[in-house]
Formats: sequence, C-alpha cells, structure tokens
Amino acid sequence: MFHAASSLVPSSRSRSPSPRPSARRDAFFDNAKYLAIVLVAVGHSWEPLKGGSRVLQAAYMFVYTFHMPAFIVVSGFFSRSFDGSPRRLKRLITGVAVPYVVFETAYPIFRRVVDHNPAQEISLLDPWYLTWFLCALFIWRLTAPVWKLVRHPLPLALGVAMLAALTPGLGDDLDLQRVLQFLPYFVLGLSLRPEHFRLVRRRSVRIAAVPVFALALTFAYWAVPRMNASWLYHRDAAQELGAPWWTGPVMQLALFGSSLLLTACFFSWVPGRTMWFTALGAGTLYGYLLHGFLIKTADYRGWFDHPALHRPLGEIAVSVAVAVAVTLLCTPPVRRVFRFAIEPKMEWAFKRDAAELARERETRRETRRVEDGKVRA
Repeated sequence: MFHAASSLVPSSRSRSPSPRPSARRDAFFDNAKYLAIVLVAVGHSWEPLKGGSRVLQAAYMFVYTFHMPAFIVVSGFFSRSFDGSPRRLKRLITGVAVPYVVFETAYPIFRRVVDHNPAQEISLLDPWYLTWFLCALFIWRLTAPVWKLVRHPLPLALGVAMLAALTPGLGDDLDLQRVLQFLPYFVLGLSLRPEHFRLVRRRSVRIAAVPVFALALTFAYWAVPRMNASWLYHRDAAQELGAPWWTGPVMQLALFGSSLLLTACFFSWVPGRTMWFTALGAGTLYGYLLHGFLIKTADYRGWFDHPALHRPLGEIAVSVAVAVAVTLLCTPPVRRVFRFAIEPKMEWAFKRDAAELARERETRRETRRVEDGKVRA
C-alpha cells in the first residue's frame, strides 16, 4: 500500500504483481498511491473552500467516497505477508508507530505556534488530523494474521463496522470509530489477489468507469443539501450525526458498496506503465504526513478566506497548487531530509535476530575457509 518503502515486482500482462520484496517496484501500485495521495491533499484543500459552492461540495463528496478506501485497499493488499515475525514487527514499529508518535506530537506543537492556540493538547491516544491513518494501519496490520485465519473475513469485518456505526460509546481513544468503520477496506485488500487488479484494469472496465463516475458526480450534486458529508469520514456513530441508530449499519453497507464501485473505477484508470510520477509512489507517506502542515498554515493564517479563492478560477488554482506541493513532498530530496522521522532505521533499539546472527557467523566462517584455501594454494 501506502507503506512508503514497499518493494514490488514490475507489473505486466504476463507477470503478476506481488507484495514480496524485489529489486524493482510495480508501476501500477506506485501510480495508484501517488494519484490517491494527490486526491487526499486536494480534498483537504477543498474543505475550507467548499461552503459556498455546491459544485465543489459535490466534487468533495465524490472524491471522499473513494480516495481513502483506495488507499486502504492497497494497504491491505501489501499487508498480506505480515505474520507477526520479529522482522515484520520491527518494520511496523519503525514505519508506522514511530512516525505516528512523531507527527502526533508535531502537529499539536505546530498549532500552538502557528495558530497561537495554547489549548491544543498533545495526546497519543487521540489522533489529530492526519495521524489517525497511522494509528489505524498499526492496529489493522497487527490483526492481519487473524483475518487471514478466519473463514469469512470480509463479512465479519463488515459486521464489526456496522456495529461500530451504532455504538457512540466507543469514544475518541485511538480514533476507534475510524479504525473499525474503515476496517472492511483493509480486510478486502488482504483478501485480494493480483488477478483481481488485472480484472479492473481491462479496457471494458475503463470504458464503463466513465458513465459510473458521471452518475456518481450527478448523485453527489443532488445529495449535497440532503446528506451529511460527515458520513464519509467514518468517525462518528449514527447517533452522533443526529440520525436514528439503525441508519448506522445501513449507511455502512451503502457506503461500502458505493466506495468499492468507485475504487474499482479509480483503479481501472490508473496507468500500469511507468510514468513521470511513478517513482513518487515510494514517497506517498511523506506527502501524506507533510502536506497537512501546508494546509493548516493556510487555514490558520486565513489565506483560504480570500474572496478570489472562492470563485471557480481560485478553486482550480488552489487545487493545482496543492497537487504540485504534495508532488514535491514525495520527491527524493524531501524524503532524505525527513527520513529520520518517517523511515528511521533505529537499529540501536532492537535485538539482533538469532537466525540472522547465525547466518552472519556461518558466512564469516565460509569466507575464512575460502581465504585459507587461497593462502595454501
């Protein structure tokens, strides 16, 4: 998925994508991650602008229906190899848990300084703004072996999400509502195989995606004054949104179906070949975690309040500017600067694996035997 350092094999008609480490990466998945992170960032920039524009609100609802589900499905797909081994756990800690702690601390401090808001607290139990995804990914990946063990994982995950949607007592700790309500997309990714991605990338699906997207945008335009967009965030139970309890499970099923359809259409349009932005797919975690500082700076400073930005040309200009900004944040120079926080090595924090140490000793002994043989010769 979304894991910044995932190594994938190249995609082609004769060779299947695989989550196993390889010297090369799969262009399709890197393209999908890059395009998804651009949609995420652009969607965040629309949040303070959409109030006076029904068209922008419709586009916002449309994008929010599938951009995070697509991200999460790919995350699940590349979590299939997680088995709880020491090596995998180490990667989970350094690639997910540590960035969560760093940015869950950095964002509140940033708000105190830039927004002059001393009331903003630092709490590792209450994810703020973008960090909920890291918290959720940590929990989802830890549970991956369980979902691979049970007989019907997706219906079970959907049942959990439906129950969460009618349980306001879950509270805000670790953003459990989002963790549980987005869970089915992760479990779906765990259940997918490479051939499923090939199915949605057929030409017939790409053509069919055009009217589907058009109908979805039309429906979103109709739904703007009739539907609470907060349903798309998956962070509240039905009662917290002022709806009857039974609407929670119903909306979960409806949103899962519509999100899955639009996600499939999105994947059908993702190029499978190497593009100019393919290499940026390896840096999407950087773009995700860092673009929030830009969005929040503009928000705190009141830049989004400028009247010109609330006109069509202004909205387009903001969208393009944010897309360019998040693209730059995924580039190698930015990754080198922030690798200490997002992909730390942290070898000092972990014990050496016994099997790895044994292999190293055997390699050294074999090297000495070869060198002794050369000396005698």
